[in-house]
Amino acid sequence: MTHRHSVHGLRLAALPAAVLLALTATGCGSGGSDSPTSGDSGSGGTLVIGATGTLPNTDTVIGGAGFEGKRLVSFQLYEGLTRYDLTQGDTPPEITGALATSWEVADDDTTWTFTLREGVTFHDGTPFDADAVIFNLDRYLDEDSEHYTDALGAAAGEYAGGIADYRKLDDTHVELVTESPNGHFPEDLAHVLIASPTAIEATGTEDFAQQPVGTGPFTFVSQREGQEIELAANEEYWGGAPKLDRLVVRAIPDAAARTAALRSGDVNWIEYPNPDDIESLTAEGASVVTNSYDHLWYWILDTSQGPWADERVRRAANFAIDREAIAEQLLHGTADPAYQAAPRATFAYDESGDTYTYDPDRARELLAEAGYADGFETSVTVPTGGSGNLLPVPITEALQRDLAAVGIDVEIRTTDWSTLIGAEAEGEVALGSDAIAQSTTLFQSEALLPLFIGSDSPFWTGHYSNERVDELLADASADTDTERRRESYREALSLVTADAPWLFVVNDRNPRALSPQVRGLVQPQSWFIDLTTVWVSS
Repeated sequence: MTHRHSVHGLRLAALPAAVLLALTATGCGSGGSDSPTSGDSGSGGTLVIGATGTLPNTDTVIGGAGFEGKRLVSFQLYEGLTRYDLTQGDTPPEITGALATSWEVADDDTTWTFTLREGVTFHDGTPFDADAVIFNLDRYLDEDSEHYTDALGAAAGEYAGGIADYRKLDDTHVELVTESPNGHFPEDLAHVLIASPTAIEATGTEDFAQQPVGTGPFTFVSQREGQEIELAANEEYWGGAPKLDRLVVRAIPDAAARTAALRSGDVNWIEYPNPDDIESLTAEGASVVTNSYDHLWYWILDTSQGPWADERVRRAANFAIDREAIAEQLLHGTADPAYQAAPRATFAYDESGDTYTYDPDRARELLAEAGYADGFETSVTVPTGGSGNLLPVPITEALQRDLAAVGIDVEIRTTDWSTLIGAEAEGEVALGSDAIAQSTTLFQSEALLPLFIGSDSPFWTGHYSNERVDELLADASADTDTERRRESYREALSLVTADAPWLFVVNDRNPRALSPQVRGLVQPQSWFIDLTTVWVSS
């Protein structure tokens, strides 16, 4: 049974004038120390979040629903050995300890020893220890385990698939051995979530998602699968109990419905408010906070055939688009123009690498050089919504107008987000079109980066291939030296910028709108978020 909670609407009159001024004067505020919702203290209340898509399967790594589901649900219930440090908003988050307090890698760069955090208990009161880590790894990787499923194995493959061997050293130490050197292994393990062995054995893997049990800051209360989940503060959380009493996440895919829910008080926090609603929401007292992170909204061009096979044509298309108008006029400052492949809030970004200014004359010159002085016709498949997709159809319509101005006539075809990513996973890169519109957090997990730009990826590449890019990605993946790894990524993304296999459009600023009663949020430079600092005033 789902427990519903009534939350307050914007209720401006009930707030002191000074608080109203702080909330409404900021508009799209920064997520750093000057965030309009930080800087005061309190606790309690029920936070009700309106999410943009369906909610994930709550069985650890199976997930689904994109990274939004992991952000709002999975990472609240569970933890890995490591986690992202989401406590500040001034720089991209680093990896820090979660269920492990420290780790070291041997000289072979493949043997990792993790020291586990002591005194941690699962939500069911059972202890977390090395046996729990091994149980979960068996569940993900050992096909002979009674709790293994193909779904678990496939989902874990993105982050744990490189583990060749693992063993318990003692109650507080485990040894994990990777098949080859993996410099981003500690980051990968933030996504390998640990569940209670006792709970899994009690329910069986098939039914575990009905009563999920982890070590995270919130415990499971109830759910309507895919539509709503209610969680309660974990009072025994090793990092300190969350300030909230309750956390409720509801799937509200329609942007207008999310805004209406915030205004009516049905929710007190919405993910990605419609940019057209931001001015009125802030005027009514809502706080709209944003921050840069590692997001790119782009078109993946099929570089294997037709005009898009010519680098000059791809560069021409990039010079033809007015990113500033899209970011400022269409998206009302909730995104930044993307002049290169590397999102600006990442360690791979190089300001001197900003290449594709709005220059339609240069676009026409390049098209003429490539033999397309009279332009050409092409097509793009666009999702109608989904995790991180901003306003995909209106953005694409703006691109259509800009490209038409230089002679590139675009047919827009629409599909739903689930169909698009499912088709990509099957290798149907463009869904019958010459391009697809895509939303990606490039560096939220280094493990996934080769899927976006590597020649060997089965999807998301648009058939793009550059041997030097592949070499740099391989070097970076194997290097345990953080600075060298980041320099390799920087060089790789600069080559992608030059090759222009994508139409680089905007970097999302991850906007969310909060009622005045929501306090304590730190907006990080990340897709993920720490909800333990948030509270709701009465």
